[in-house]
Amino acid sequence: MSALVESVVTETSFAKGLSEKVEYPRYHSDNGSVDLEAQATKGGRFAPIRYTLLNIYRRLFTIVVMANVAVFIAIMVSDRKLVALVNAAAGNLLACGLARQPLVVNSIFVVVCAIPRSAPLRIRRLAAKVYHYGGVHSGCGIASFIWYVGFVGVLSREYWAPPSGEAVVSMAPIILAYAILVLLLAIIVVAHPKFRSKLHDYFELTHRFSGWLVVALFVVLLMIFADEASETANEPLGRFLIKLPAFWFLMVTVVAIIHPWVLLRKVKVQPEYLSPHAVRLHLDHTTTNFGKGIQLSRHPLQDWHGFATFPDPEGKSFSCLVSKAGDWTSACIKDQPTHLYKRGVLVYGVAYAMRVFKRVVVVTTGSGIGPCLSFLGDDNRPDLRVVWQTRAPLKTYGQEILNLVSVMDANPVVIDTNQSGRVDMVPIIRQIVRDFDAEAVCVISNPSMTKRVVFELESRGIPAFGPIFDS
Repeated sequence: MSALVESVVTETSFAKGLSEKVEYPRYHSDNGSVDLEAQATKGGRFAPIRYTLLNIYRRLFTIVVMANVAVFIAIMVSDRKLVALVNAAAGNLLACGLARQPLVVNSIFVVVCAIPRSAPLRIRRLAAKVYHYGGVHSGCGIASFIWYVGFVGVLSREYWAPPSGEAVVSMAPIILAYAILVLLLAIIVVAHPKFRSKLHDYFELTHRFSGWLVVALFVVLLMIFADEASETANEPLGRFLIKLPAFWFLMVTVVAIIHPWVLLRKVKVQPEYLSPHAVRLHLDHTTTNFGKGIQLSRHPLQDWHGFATFPDPEGKSFSCLVSKAGDWTSACIKDQPTHLYKRGVLVYGVAYAMRVFKRVVVVTTGSGIGPCLSFLGDDNRPDLRVVWQTRAPLKTYGQEILNLVSVMDANPVVIDTNQSGRVDMVPIIRQIVRDFDAEAVCVISNPSMTKRVVFELESRGIPAFGPIFDS
């Protein structure tokens, strides 16, 4: 069935109050009905495996876990030393924590994305997948749990069935060991994507406080274990600890956890009401640049929410868009805050990875335009084309936001769903990619839309990038 291109008109010129018109393609069959075949994904046979089951996140996760499992088996077969097990568990716990530490995350992005635009496109496309670093975080978390299970198993045997016939381990480390084991299981359960998406606040609170408690109890357990082990080895406790890698791993882990909270501040916020659906928050406690986000909260020990930032025109302050997407955001629009808590430093996100490309098509829906505006924080940003599907853009976000979008792309394609209804953006994106000779597509939308569009584009050979659940 052949596809005919019908020109569909949408209002898109921001600078003139949405007065000019830009055409984009919509695929129809010969009889006028929508040609679903023309819009359907025609990727390779193994596209679902390559771009879903074996995406970069899962590859990193698998590599980390399999490497640890191999070492775990080797140690358990050859030398079942408690010290080796506790060192490995603490080492993975450190790597797990550092993979989420803001300073480390920023360093990863800066180093990986320092690759010049003159480098081969294949290498730059791989570098832009840096935001999948969460695979290391979750992989090391699971690996740490596996190591810890081995440690608890050997420790339990030393207590209940010691090879020498006399227990060299007291009851205290046994109680602590099993308490930590229960907490680790709870952290892993709530970290499952389905639990996170349905009960995100419970996930965040459980993950944070259980994680802190695990580290605190692990330090206590290590001290008791080191005290008993050093006594058995007839060695001073201090010297034993200095030579114990697990001790240093845990100390660095504690510092990494504390650092963002040392920078906890209550900062002034200037809200700008846009509509019943959105509010723009202006902050001036620091400045921002390309691709950075901020964590905000009304109460520091409760839920935190991340928002992409973009510089205000004068450059002395920055903004973030908050749209109605839940209780917290709804309350933020209804009862606009004048002060909020922030922690740590601004952190790079997916948008920053796009700096390795020369030409990028930015695709977004609704308030996803907020993260897209972070491109304005870099004069050396790639050339951009913008495709934005949203409801009543002028009424919802205001003329100033639309003017900022026009700075990114003088002729953006904006689809007002109040006028046209929701349309399949993939054919539109594909045509713009061809016309613009784009090197990549950056998709920022809700999780399901992002996942679908990225898959459809990648399965057709178009490099596409978008935040995942663990970005």
